[in-house]
Amino acid sequence: MKFPLSWLREYVDLPAVTAHEVADRLTAAGLKLESIESVGYDIKNVVVGEVLSIEELTGFKKPIRYCSVEVGEAAPRWIICGATNFAVGDRVVVALPGAVLPGGFEVGSRKTYGHVSDGMICSARELGVGDDHDGILILPSDSHLGADVVELLGLRDDVIEIEVTPDRGYALSIRGVAREAAAAFGVPWHDPADVEPPSSTGESHPASIADPTACDRFVLRSVTGFDPKAETPMWLQVRLIRAGMRPVSLAVDVTNYVMLELGQPLHAFDRSRLSGPIVVRRSEPGETLETLDHVVRELHPDDILITDESGAISMAGTMGGLETEISDESTDLVIEAAHFSAGGVARMSRRHNLVSEASRRFERGVDRELPVYASWRAVQLLVAFGGGTAGAGVTDVSIDVEPETITMAADHPDRVAGVTYGRDTVVRRLEQVGCTVVGAPDPTGQEGGEALPADVLEGPSGAAGTLTVTPPSWRPDLTDPNDLAEEVIRLEGYDKLPSVLPAAPAGAGLTEAQRLRRRVGRALAAAGYVETLAYPFMGARDLDALQLPADDARRRAVRLANPLSEDEPLLRTTLLPGLLKTLVRNVGRGFGDVALFESGLVYRPEAGAPEQAPVLGVERRPTAEELATITAALPRQPLRLAVVLAGERDRSGWWGGGRQASWADAIEAARVVARQAGVELTVTADRHEPWHPGRCAALHLGETLVGHAGELHPRVVEALGLPPRTCAMELELTVLEAGLTGPAQAAAVSAYPVATQDVALVVPVGARVADVEAALREGAGELLESIRLFDVYTGEQAGEGNKSLAYSLRFRAPDRTLTVEETTAARDAAVALAAERTGARLRGA
Repeated sequence: MKFPLSWLREYVDLPAVTAHEVADRLTAAGLKLESIESVGYDIKNVVVGEVLSIEELTGFKKPIRYCSVEVGEAAPRWIICGATNFAVGDRVVVALPGAVLPGGFEVGSRKTYGHVSDGMICSARELGVGDDHDGILILPSDSHLGADVVELLGLRDDVIEIEVTPDRGYALSIRGVAREAAAAFGVPWHDPADVEPPSSTGESHPASIADPTACDRFVLRSVTGFDPKAETPMWLQVRLIRAGMRPVSLAVDVTNYVMLELGQPLHAFDRSRLSGPIVVRRSEPGETLETLDHVVRELHPDDILITDESGAISMAGTMGGLETEISDESTDLVIEAAHFSAGGVARMSRRHNLVSEASRRFERGVDRELPVYASWRAVQLLVAFGGGTAGAGVTDVSIDVEPETITMAADHPDRVAGVTYGRDTVVRRLEQVGCTVVGAPDPTGQEGGEALPADVLEGPSGAAGTLTVTPPSWRPDLTDPNDLAEEVIRLEGYDKLPSVLPAAPAGAGLTEAQRLRRRVGRALAAAGYVETLAYPFMGARDLDALQLPADDARRRAVRLANPLSEDEPLLRTTLLPGLLKTLVRNVGRGFGDVALFESGLVYRPEAGAPEQAPVLGVERRPTAEELATITAALPRQPLRLAVVLAGERDRSGWWGGGRQASWADAIEAARVVARQAGVELTVTADRHEPWHPGRCAALHLGETLVGHAGELHPRVVEALGLPPRTCAMELELTVLEAGLTGPAQAAAVSAYPVATQDVALVVPVGARVADVEAALREGAGELLESIRLFDVYTGEQAGEGNKSLAYSLRFRAPDRTLTVEETTAARDAAVALAAERTGARLRGA
């Protein structure tokens, strides 16, 4: 909501405060400041002039006039002007030499078109009060010659823009903001809706409400003999422009002005285009309406319409129909003001993607009592500026609506805020909002609204008695005691609430699972990875790019009812799409060597689970069976971790060549994660999309598959535009967390020396290293402390079709120094078991 400060001052007796001070008070009351703009302060030396004579210059491609203009000085000034919409005797805006126009544009005397132009005759656009640049701004004939145009038109002002939340629709008007400003400064204010319409002598135009759920009040007034060529006063145009609206015509400008002033949207119909009585109803099947934006809209059965005998003539509270639009020949007008269903207008506006200033107000809730007064205010302005006669009758169709009341303990705001306000403060603030407050007798016998002693206020809940509160018609958002408590608290000032730190609950701090996640993040960061956070959404094209088979479980995904993007309507079943998109974005911006990781939930629906959870009402607590049904529809949500690598893993430089990231780095990342959980993964060769079939490893924890790692398939690299040989790893952290039984226990450190035995085994080329290592580990027994593969040889000495694997075995006992015989026996047992299982033999044997 944008409004000039001068407009606000008309209705509020504000002290001598700046726009920033006003904005600060409004922000403290809950109306957030968006911006403050000072306008017109840079305009200088612009005055009222009268055109004395006009000389038409010829020989140019466009009309050029040489005008003699009187500006209240000793001699008239001669000015070149290209506009033709003014005549001799008109009062115009003249920028004298030395004048400054908006934007810092300076005006001086200069020779042009063969004559000296001693100034400039200005249009509305050049003054910063409109977009009209085709013609000169014509001032009223009684404007004083030489008068300062800035003061005359009120161009110098401060424009405040505030953000209005959905529950404060009343603040989308000067009336609502004035009420808040008066309460914030504790000063009187004048309600612009406080007008007394004349007594009615009949109907203005026949009307009825066919659907009370769509509209509960409908008011019509009429103006006859209206001059359609009458122009909107300049001061009114300036206010509309300052409020962010474009002047159109007098009839439209007046309805917009009253809407901004009072908060009641209005619509003007051309009476000559109406056919019979007006009826407010829901749409019927097959109906259409061409709206003012020249779009023919197919109407929905839930749409709220204003109709006559010809059919729909307006989408209620949203946009009027083209057929009954006010034109340059409209002399008889019908002004409509109504109270439409907030939810109905909101759904209709979104259904047709048609948001207007009227719909913004209706969907937030407008004052049900305003239509009578707002329509009369509009009629007064139309008669004053456009001539004609106000109709003697008024059509006021109303559905009886019982006002809602709220019963609240008088000390409820005290208990919500933790501050003792007292009963009299609570009553005063609620009445300031506009509520009617009736106080039940309290235990002390005092009447409602009177202050209570402190010892009573500090007593148990309800000791101060109860209040029966009727919210005002312009506050439909006040529905329960907590809403009323919020009003008291905000008007008293949020800054007056004490800052009290909550007591920390007793506990052991982070859970073991939380500690693991933090350790994993720190370990990967220390290993050179950068953490990213992607949206948990994906599309079918992402899965196609990963070359997933049609029956892959990752293709079974949860579809969002209202996705942020039509390209990503699914909840992710794998972390890779988001990570790979981030990798592509970084590479595209010049970062060729990238190592990224992300941890987050994936969503894996179970086979046979319901596709959609049931939507339950809020009138009662769900039963155990209903909760079970909802739970069954929820997808499994394991926590996963993934990494992606591209480019150099070890940087190259003057010290030598670097090393490209490879599948081994992706596997090592998985081992880094496993070490933080205190477990060891088994790595075996596998074939699993989207990895390369010959460079893919399956990661097992015991017998449980926890993830995969390796180099991505070349087709995936090409489809996603990834760097060559991009690698990735993804595993399920939830499985690692499940194995945590408590804080990590440090292993006992042996004081005895280690004994090292190296062994080189010749195995077939197709033998898996993991199988050989597992056999050595098992055969060596409990004395084995660690095993490390330090060399792989495939030369002639290994024999054709063979490879040599060299391992370093470290043995240590916790209670003694091992003898050579013991370590040799353990080594031989390990080699024997490896030979039995994998066909290994000692190299050179």
